[in-house]
Amino acid sequence: MTDSPIRVLVVDDDAHARELHARFVAEQPGFVMAARAGSGTAAIELGQRGDIDLILLDLRLPDVSGIEVMHRIRTLAAHSPDIIVISSSRDQITVRQALAGRVAGYLVKPFSQEVFAERLAAYRAGRTAPDPRERGLDLAQGEIDSLLQTGRIPVATAHTAPVEQLPKGISPVTLARVREALDPVVATSAADIAARCALSRASARRYLEHLVTRGEIALSHRYGGRGRPEVLYRLAPSP
Repeated sequence: MTDSPIRVLVVDDDAHARELHARFVAEQPGFVMAARAGSGTAAIELGQRGDIDLILLDLRLPDVSGIEVMHRIRTLAAHSPDIIVISSSRDQITVRQALAGRVAGYLVKPFSQEVFAERLAAYRAGRTAPDPRERGLDLAQGEIDSLLQTGRIPVATAHTAPVEQLPKGISPVTLARVREALDPVVATSAADIAARCALSRASARRYLEHLVTRGEIALSHRYGGRGRPEVLYRLAPSP
């Protein structure tokens, strides 16, 4: 018997973002769109009705703040849904207020569908997938994740390993998955890596090309009867 799908309420005052996130949800296995809301008042009403499992909550709403929405639902609803904050707010005060509401995740806008899918899959699996980013006065995604998991912001010291700086569009979770799919002996095509990692071929090639530029992959070619030779990838030997 399979688990019931997770019913999701998407809350965002931006109609385009609301529809985009709803489409992302609909395309994610194990989740189903239950409702949409463009205001805090509507979110509170929908969040109390008892058939919502997860709320994807923007914090900047036109009438009631997302923080207030969260607290009212926690107080008034007989069945309190889980909440993942989806917001462009990264200041420490806002993030700490949200995390004090026992949220299940905090995803910083903007993000790709791939990152969104990873976060929902991580939520469904009962864990939070870290996504470290650069440090700054505002909290980076990785620092928000650390707050969510431990209640503390990681402090860089002379003994702290540097965080890998990744280009835009490269997720550390997916990058690790691509590394694991590679073999140091048997060369593999981008199509095979895409299948193993549940990625599109274009996404797989983007990650593979990133690893090539880092010197982590050795390239070879397979020649067929016609056309261009197929590029093959394998882990490069350690220096």
